[in-house]
Amino acid sequence: MKCPFCSNTDTQVIDSRWQDEGNVIRRRRRCPDCEKRFTTFERVEKVMPVVVKRDGRRTEFDLSKVEASMNMALRKRPVSTEARDKALIDIQDALFNLGEKEVSTDAVGELVMETLKELDQVAYVRFASVYQSFEHIDEFVKAIGEMQKKSTAPKQ
Repeated sequence: MKCPFCSNTDTQVIDSRWQDEGNVIRRRRRCPDCEKRFTTFERVEKVMPVVVKRDGRRTEFDLSKVEASMNMALRKRPVSTEARDKALIDIQDALFNLGEKEVSTDAVGELVMETLKELDQVAYVRFASVYQSFEHIDEFVKAIGEMQKKSTAPKQ
């Protein structure tokens, strides 16, 4: 690690500590040339997949866009902020764990729908109606019917 004071590339670690539940390592360092001390932080860099839009354009994954869509679907629904935040983290982790360099907007949308289906069924139907571009009431009825079938099916 390069010393921020004298640019010496040979610095020494004098102390290392875990922070943020083991997700970060804080290192206290000393420069043997100028004798100054400084702190560095080491964490894993998560490289999210690039999102491929329906028209073929590619863009960086933006969790705030997923959050905005979920917030619209969850508007005035009895879902806590903590549950929503956990769902967002779960979506982000699932996309990261795919290990793919690129992911389609369809895959992101399906993941959001599956998450909302578990979180709040009304929010799921709201999101699905926009995401799947429902144009007729029969499509709403079909989506609700599928939800009812799954909620009344015996669990194994």
